[in-house]
Amino acid sequence: MGGALASGLLRAGWEKNEISMAVRREERRRELIERTGCAVSLDPVEALDGKEVAVVAVKPRDVPHLLTQIQGAYRPGQVILSLAAGVPTRLYEASLGEAPVVRAMPNTPALVDEGITGLAAGRFAGQEALARAERVLSAVGQVIQMEESLLDAVTAVSGTGPAYAFLLAEALTEAAVREGLPRQIAERLVHQTIKGAGALLVETGLSPFELRAQVTSPGGTTAAAVHVLEERGFRALVEDAVRAAGDRSRELGARAEEDGER
Repeated sequence: MGGALASGLLRAGWEKNEISMAVRREERRRELIERTGCAVSLDPVEALDGKEVAVVAVKPRDVPHLLTQIQGAYRPGQVILSLAAGVPTRLYEASLGEAPVVRAMPNTPALVDEGITGLAAGRFAGQEALARAERVLSAVGQVIQMEESLLDAVTAVSGTGPAYAFLLAEALTEAAVREGLPRQIAERLVHQTIKGAGALLVETGLSPFELRAQVTSPGGTTAAAVHVLEERGFRALVEDAVRAAGDRSRELGARAEEDGER
């Protein structure tokens, strides 16, 4: 996600010298330099130096170690923008003091500037810090500000949501092939159908119920298909999946806090 965000910032007009990154592996460093032209280091302290906003885009379990690395180099006023799933702002504050920490949960459509990000302020992050964080994240899509307590649900819905859509696309494609369609045609039909349905939701202002009703004629093919989905517990299955993702987000945050206390 860090690399995707850097690429999005460049597409949005940021200069290469405004962006620096730190990674753990030399091969990744070379790849990002070649792809973005930005400065890429193996030292997070070097990447942090002089920056107004520091984006933390590591796995939740790696946050405590990263904080140990940058603790002595952090300068008051630098905004810490955390993309680590489940990790609460208080973990950063416990290490960096009264730092303006903003926690966010973007999603992978940010790769094509169609992301959606939930954003929440920590205890010491005021409107200026939020504005800086939003300016960064809006380069790759839309941003919604909210309370931090809601971000685990955001992780479960929009953060994980693209995987639900991709799994549906896989299933629809395989079903289409079983119905006799050549795979290339099946994939094109499915991909554009999902894209078009999403556009209808975003652009018409109609609810999912209203849009579904428009395509569901009594006794028709859609009605037959929806009956099977409802009968097999489709809604309950989705609810259970979202709940499991939310629980996992909270678990990852709690584990990161435990590691930070050691």
